[in-house]
Amino acid sequence: MATWKNSKIKMAALGLAVIMAVGAIGCGGAKKKEEPKKWSKASVGIVQLVEHAALDAANKGFVDGLAKRGYKEGENISYDRQNAQADQSNLQNIANRFVNNKVDLICAIATPAAQTVANATNTIPIVGTAITDYKAAKLVKDNNKPGGNVTGTTDMNPVAAQLDLLLKIKPGIKTVGTIYTSSEVNSQIQIDILKKAAEAKNVKVIEATVSSVNDIQQAARSLVGKCEGIYVPTDNILASAMPTLTMITDEAKLPVICGEENMVAAGGTATLGINYYELGLVTGDMAADILQGKAKPAEMAIQSQKQFTPVINLKVADKLGVKIADELLKGATVIRK
Repeated sequence: MATWKNSKIKMAALGLAVIMAVGAIGCGGAKKKEEPKKWSKASVGIVQLVEHAALDAANKGFVDGLAKRGYKEGENISYDRQNAQADQSNLQNIANRFVNNKVDLICAIATPAAQTVANATNTIPIVGTAITDYKAAKLVKDNNKPGGNVTGTTDMNPVAAQLDLLLKIKPGIKTVGTIYTSSEVNSQIQIDILKKAAEAKNVKVIEATVSSVNDIQQAARSLVGKCEGIYVPTDNILASAMPTLTMITDEAKLPVICGEENMVAAGGTATLGINYYELGLVTGDMAADILQGKAKPAEMAIQSQKQFTPVINLKVADKLGVKIADELLKGATVIRK
């Protein structure tokens, strides 16, 4: 009788323990949301696709943005700066280097650079800049809530407004030529927007594509005599060799509207475009939030520039015989040299 009673008590206790365990799993035992990691000192890898003024400015802005948040190089942050020189094998080697060295964060400058490092790691936080569309480039699930280890800033420029600028600079244009790199997703996206904007204004678009700097002159010559103006998106190959393009367009008296201001300074006619240094600053600020444990890339919306300032190269306009209306010069950044 006592043995049976003791067994009954033990069974009851066991049953109660099971119930409590199940309750813990269903309620208080639920997995807590993982807190973002914090770094008091950090190692950061910076990979830049190619050297040209816009990407250089974004690079500098990124470092300055982190410095404004207290990350001083040589004190509490170190940088491994790498330039791929527009070579895919270089990008892959750089990505592997960062992963093997276990850097704390990666800054990827330009779409191909971001795609390569994102394929190399899904754990190291990545902030990108000079990237047109993160979702289209398959870097994030959604631009408002990325969902992975990648976030950053977009250099999507106001393509339709830039077309309007060209039509104001040279009224009566019926056909616009455009040159871009066929392998750059960011350029293809911009040209699709250009086509839709041009169609709405009954303007025809003629395309010429390149795969390297060596193709630019031939592509430009193919447009001469077929259009009254040229549109160049924020394309890395074109940005790195604007004088090669404008050597042909200047001779043909064709105004060139560019995706960003550094391309105008390098010989383009005008833009209503992106300030890459400012984008870099925002990217650095986002990186600081990650390093300080204030946010995770998965939950950080892609940031973009909201205000655009006209930039006009009067020296080039004079060379082309194009008269810039006073109303366009009001509030514009004017290049005279």
